[in-house]
Amino acid sequence: MGNFAERIADSELEIMKVLWAAGEPLPVSTIRTAICERTGWESSTVKTLLYRLTEKGAVRQEKRDVYYFTPCVSEREYNEYMTQALIDRLYKSSAKNLVASLLSSSQLSAKDLEELQNMFREGSHE
Repeated sequence: MGNFAERIADSELEIMKVLWAAGEPLPVSTIRTAICERTGWESSTVKTLLYRLTEKGAVRQEKRDVYYFTPCVSEREYNEYMTQALIDRLYKSSAKNLVASLLSSSQLSAKDLEELQNMFREGSHE
């Protein structure tokens, strides 16, 4: 997955978000409508981004009456990969350093901290 996940540009990620939200193959017209409403991009831009994603292997296209597009990676897989890449790049591969950074910069609310503590407790029993 990493071979193309790391190469998905921010603009291409907009296309992926539409596909992930749909949960089913979408025709180019539906993707175009959703993207153009959100971004104001031209139809040709959407088609170019879909072509690039297909070339990278991030999206699969299927010819029916028109082309339908399906993501080849789930949103969860993509997010996990990108999170690990961030941790590797900025925190020397240490998730602990990431959490310490969040704590020291006051980015977490009391409620966030409580939820994380519960997650840690539940995770330690598995």
